[in-house]
Amino acid sequence: MGLALNRLNEERKNWRKDHPAGFYARPSLEKNRTQNMFLWECGVPGGPGTVWEGGVYRLELVFTAEYPMVPPECYFSPPLFHPNVYIDGLVCLSILGKDWKASLTLKQILLGIQKLLGEPNTRSPANIEAHELFTKNKSAYFAEARKAAEGSKQGGCI
Repeated sequence: MGLALNRLNEERKNWRKDHPAGFYARPSLEKNRTQNMFLWECGVPGGPGTVWEGGVYRLELVFTAEYPMVPPECYFSPPLFHPNVYIDGLVCLSILGKDWKASLTLKQILLGIQKLLGEPNTRSPANIEAHELFTKNKSAYFAEARKAAEGSKQGGCI
């Protein structure tokens, strides 16, 4: 657990010094107001020119004691209608699985998720309904995604 906690503290320090505009990431707070370094609340803005533009989409990143040797699990909360997001919100992204490297940073993970939102990976679908619409009827997919995006947008400043 020591290695994981040290790395997460380092990630937090680096994030506070330098992070992309519109994104946020912070350890969650327990009821007693202590930080849970293994559960992070994050927000990823929709990329310009995508159906997701204009919103900031909430993610929960779940780290284990094996981090950074094992990637975090990343969940959209609420889940998004997207070919690479499972029904429970879990993000299906190669850098969070087979392409994971212990050197990947929180910033790289969140930027990768932002890119995935605008550029779904049709070779690795997690949501079959979203995948079918995206590959066979893009206008219907974009209409569904817009509805999901509107429902998931966070208002106000963070």
